[in-house]
Amino acid sequence: MLLVPLVGAVACYFVSANAARMIALITTLIELVLGVVLWVNFDIGGAQWQFMERADLFAGFRYALGIDGIALMLIMLTVFLMPICIGASWNSINKRVGEYMAAFLLMELLMVGVFAAQDLFLFYIFFEAGLIPMYLIIGIWGGDNRIYAAYKFFLYTLIGSVLMLIAMFWMVREAGTTDIPTLMNYDFPADAQKLLWLAFFASFAVKMPMWPVHTWLPDAHVQAPTAGSVILAGVLLKMGGYGFIRFSIPMLPEASVYFAWLVFAMSMIAVVVTSLIALVQSDMKKLIAYSSVAHMAIVTAALFAFNVQGFEGAMMVMLGHGLVSGALFLCVGVIYDRLHTREIARYGGIAINMPKYATFFLLFTMASIGLPGTSNFIGEFLGLAGIYQASSWVAFVCTTGIILGAAYMLYLYRRVAFGEQKNEDAAAMPDMDAREWIMMIALAAGTLWMGIYPESFLAPMRTDIEWLDQRLEAVAPAGDAHLAMPSAEEQAAAAAAAEHHDAGEGAH
Repeated sequence: MLLVPLVGAVACYFVSANAARMIALITTLIELVLGVVLWVNFDIGGAQWQFMERADLFAGFRYALGIDGIALMLIMLTVFLMPICIGASWNSINKRVGEYMAAFLLMELLMVGVFAAQDLFLFYIFFEAGLIPMYLIIGIWGGDNRIYAAYKFFLYTLIGSVLMLIAMFWMVREAGTTDIPTLMNYDFPADAQKLLWLAFFASFAVKMPMWPVHTWLPDAHVQAPTAGSVILAGVLLKMGGYGFIRFSIPMLPEASVYFAWLVFAMSMIAVVVTSLIALVQSDMKKLIAYSSVAHMAIVTAALFAFNVQGFEGAMMVMLGHGLVSGALFLCVGVIYDRLHTREIARYGGIAINMPKYATFFLLFTMASIGLPGTSNFIGEFLGLAGIYQASSWVAFVCTTGIILGAAYMLYLYRRVAFGEQKNEDAAAMPDMDAREWIMMIALAAGTLWMGIYPESFLAPMRTDIEWLDQRLEAVAPAGDAHLAMPSAEEQAAAAAAAEHHDAGEGAH
């Protein structure tokens, strides 16, 4: 799965534009088939880590791959969205087509690598290298203000990751290994965990993105081409959530509990503030971009609730949001290709001349606000159930975000699809063609499948989520206790206990 997109990317450089489009499409479809084979052969309830590959490259660095159920689901999300991204770019990208398709295939390689990496530094390479093709996609094929957006995207995400790299070096020196499964079970000193957690948080919070380091996302979405927005919202944002699940929570459980109040505070602010900002947007892409920040805030709140429902809900929200946000950006791209504007006021009443398009747009709008039977419902339901177990107040604030989400999404749909047709050029737009039909049907099928039969997505992840819950049982307090900042007395007691533990370990 790493080799196929690499070969396809190299081939795209040396052929004509039409041939590059065909090579990219065939490559991503092969990758999708390989993903299905991976899923079918994954042993649910079997070993935690499967499909392991190991090779020592040089001192201190190993080529190590393997997946658990959580990584499997995120890989499937990646390989499902990539052919749709190629299809969305079929007619809209006309300059340097070979390089564009190669950039997308390289990004697919790197995203799969992030979720499959079992070595700490191999993960870091995949994690950071994924910035490069997206930086190029925004900077070369983006909108009028693409250079500013590309630089902002690159600098925000890179600066946070430098701190993460420093933390990784310390962890390797302390634990004596770069093996991620081993590090997930290693007990780092309690006093060091806090600094390590903050270093990882600097990277993952930007990647999610969490408030207030979310400001790069609306600019990146507005300037990126349609397919760039689809993969950015669909997969790249999920790397932050995956980082919390794979590194921050299992490797640094005591620090995760200690800083849970901070994550809850940032998540509650993000849910409300970004939802209110989305409500007043005049640009469709900006509205959907701000809605992504609000949805990702529910993910972080659910993760730091530290219970099975919270972990399951966070994963399902990430998967569901990957499908639905990608579909919404694709809906924007369909009408942008016809009218070349994202201003909501330029549309209106297009359900009259584009009834098929309006039907799909309505489905994805309803999915975004968590209509039962669609993908986001099960994730938000489980996530809020998990958050409620930790704090009824946090659950209440997150629920207001869902209510506001219904307000801004339905308001968007009403202004675009219903009402009078005041603009002749919008009224003359043709309905979807066969290529757009296929993409919409695929996304609609995924959205409904996840909503109607969520167990098929939850089952592969359940063993890993239960392990994560057990890992936290010893340190996660019950109820609202982990929401309050520790008092000075509690901090002193925790430090004394840590010193006593370290002394005992030394004597032993």
